Amino acid sequence: MAKTLRKIIEIDEDLCSGCGACVPSCHEGAIQIIDGKARLVADKYCDGLGACLGECPTGALRVVEREADVFDEEAVKAHLEAAKPPQARQAHACPSARMMKQLEPRPAAVPAQAGPQPSELGHWPVQIRLVAPHAPFLEGADLLVAADCVPVAYAGFHQDFLRGKAVMIGCPKFDDAQEYVEKFAGIFGTANVKSITVVVMQVPCCQGLPLIVRKGLELAGKEVPGEKVIISLEGAILARQPL
Repeated sequence: MAKTLRKIIEIDEDLCSGCGACVPSCHEGAIQIIDGKARLVADKYCDGLGACLGECPTGALRVVEREADVFDEEAVKAHLEAAKPPQARQAHACPSARMMKQLEPRPAAVPAQAGPQPSELGHWPVQIRLVAPHAPFLEGADLLVAADCVPVAYAGFHQDFLRGKAVMIGCPKFDDAQEYVEKFAGIFGTANVKSITVVVMQVPCCQGLPLIVRKGLELAGKEVPGEKVIISLEGAILARQPL
């Protein structure tokens, strides 16, 4: 492939925390999280415009000028298309992909001292990659988007966050951020979501999830009131901020 002197993204591995905030900002899919660090997949996918720079909390990204493969728009299209999951993944991968809503009538919440609390989960699936934009439980819903560590770390997750909400969980570090952006754009463009609560852990790798949700809103051209909640490693609420 022909090379030329041009502007291109450079990533400082020592500064990179692996949070993944830069991934959804790169519409060409040139950046991915590999082995816990942001990496430039291929020079030909990077247009050098630096849309990802403002999202990096550690300053690990910068634009440099060096000899690199020519930016290839057609290769980018093929790369993005290949990154999309096969339709069969949702339809046949596992029984958890089967859509269900309100499986059984749930008892009213009881005081904590009375014993184990009932589950507040009212639908299935819950994984971001498995929830279809047209899922009936999303229509007019108060949407809860949680990093998948949160329900383990925060003891009152069901009663304090899940009650009365449609929930979607995933990991912004290990899952496909661009796929998530497109998924949320489809949801916000299809369902009349009333509100959004995004709950993440305090660790840097979680901070990409609120950004992914905001990118989905922008892509769908929607404005929905939202809140970001940060949970400490000890399982306490550290902060509540506007999304």
